[in-house]
Amino acid sequence: MAKRRSTRTARTAWLERLKDLPHAPGVYLMKDDAGEVIYVGKARDLHSRVRQYFQEGTSDYRAFIGLLGVLLADVETVVTRSEKEALLLEREMIRRYEPRFNVIWKDDKQYLCLRVDPNHEWPWVQVVRNVKKDDAKYFGPYHSASAARQTLRVVNRHFQLRTCRDSVLYNRTRPCLEYQIGRCPAPCVFEIDKDKYKENVDDVLMFLDGKGDQLARRLEQRMWDAAERTDYEVAAHYRDQLRAVQKTLAKQNVASSSLIDQDVFGLYREGDDVGVSVVEVRGGRAQNITTNLFEGTSANDEDLLESTILLRYESETVVPDEVLTPIPLGAADVLAELLGDKRSKRVRVHHPQRGDRVQLVALAAENAEHGFHEQRRKNGALERTLTGLRKKLRLSRLPGRIECYDISNFQGEGIVASRVVFEGALPNKALYRRYRIKSTHGQDDFASMYEVLMRRLQRGKHERDLPDLIVIDGGKGQLASAHAALRDLEIEGVDLISLAKSRVEAIGPDEAPVHSPERVFTVGAKEPIVLSQSSAELLLLARLRDEAHRFAITYQRKLRQKTRLASSLDDIKGIGPARKRALLTHLGSLARVKRATVEELAEVPGIGKKAAREVFVALHPGEA
Repeated sequence: MAKRRSTRTARTAWLERLKDLPHAPGVYLMKDDAGEVIYVGKARDLHSRVRQYFQEGTSDYRAFIGLLGVLLADVETVVTRSEKEALLLEREMIRRYEPRFNVIWKDDKQYLCLRVDPNHEWPWVQVVRNVKKDDAKYFGPYHSASAARQTLRVVNRHFQLRTCRDSVLYNRTRPCLEYQIGRCPAPCVFEIDKDKYKENVDDVLMFLDGKGDQLARRLEQRMWDAAERTDYEVAAHYRDQLRAVQKTLAKQNVASSSLIDQDVFGLYREGDDVGVSVVEVRGGRAQNITTNLFEGTSANDEDLLESTILLRYESETVVPDEVLTPIPLGAADVLAELLGDKRSKRVRVHHPQRGDRVQLVALAAENAEHGFHEQRRKNGALERTLTGLRKKLRLSRLPGRIECYDISNFQGEGIVASRVVFEGALPNKALYRRYRIKSTHGQDDFASMYEVLMRRLQRGKHERDLPDLIVIDGGKGQLASAHAALRDLEIEGVDLISLAKSRVEAIGPDEAPVHSPERVFTVGAKEPIVLSQSSAELLLLARLRDEAHRFAITYQRKLRQKTRLASSLDDIKGIGPARKRALLTHLGSLARVKRATVEELAEVPGIGKKAAREVFVALHPGEA
């Protein structure tokens, strides 16, 4: 199907049609032949922004841009008095029309929250998915069910609140097992001290609200007061509560040296699927993390983040002092003004370049990646990727377990190999392995690959532990070596492919390199399979390849460091094989030998002060 936008005539026609757009802020609506709005955007300058879509050599590579020539029938604009008004109007238009190419914010109902109603006769902690407008207190949402239930386990074990529902509470005639093991005072059956129960509720609210340091001080004071009264059983109870709180605090990330409230946004993208996470930092600690998954979005990273920030604080009652973003936002000042109006206090929207804030953004990015894969697993996207991989590469089975191998060497020496394993399209690091090449000398990647696969597959055949798919980092040569190993061991039913990196094919008119696509080679096929460069299937293979490469490089560097250190020991005057063995045996590793002081080296059996000084000076020439 021809794309009208790609022709010079169509571009010229649209530029002529839009030449009278005002140089003013506003909102533009793109419509199709049926009059339906397919995209809504905001602009600081409507004339420049809208015409930019149709200018030759545009740098906007979003997927839907190439479809405008086919879909677009009309462009309507609305002028506003400021960029701030344009941002607000864009939000309203997106909500009203739900355009197919915009990010549509969805309610975060899949996340768990903890609910406590302090007005109840006997409050308790509930796990809920929907936040209602009532007098109860809600904590969360939690980024995973395990995080919410882990918090609930700490509360139930150490703070002695009931765990049963109202229907059970008011109809029970004898206490349950929770009472028997000392985790509930059983208000369902016994007359208990309501003030004491309320104290426990207040402690729980403080714990869930992130005021762990304040709660720890309160519990410590109660513990010492009970000890002074010689009420040691009560003191032990407070001690256990205090340890639980301190243990929980130790697991939290000390996110910032400042004590201001911050929301830190992270972003992770695979093709048109994007995960956006928010790390809530309160009082210098990371308190909660949420992640939203946007599948098949055509929005670029900047538009996606701006929409996410705007829509998040429309429903959030608490606006922090500072919002940190992983990339610079063109509308940062406008967003800061809008959030400041809602908070009635200045809010900063900032892309950090250095210091603690950069580490916070890195933490958010890490959680965006984790939440991205977790949610894709839950909604079946990973299963669809594996199914697509099987279909497009014509595999014999669904690749539930994939192993990827890479060979690494440094100037022909220190040849090593790595194996990474993905199960269900997610890494299983417990099954990662590293190999030192034994029979191959010199730089021979083909022979090295054959050796590694022979060692792995011989054992796998004996133990009946073989993967569904083997991925080799390389081209036809590496693939042939791996296939030879499978053939020589007479192994059938294991699919085999290799993934070749893209290479520079030419230099463009602007002196920018033109790269070939990444190619997948299969056994017996002359021509490689070229997957869409933004497809989930190719992104999965590339992630496997990159992980195997990283794992191999890390191992090789570690071995080179050990070799350099070992040779340093060999060259030290007075240190022969016996003393070298004594040093390694006593201190445990080469790295610990290097970190040891002269006194620690002298304590090694058979190493006197003189030899210890020789070793230290040799390993620390700069400190001699």
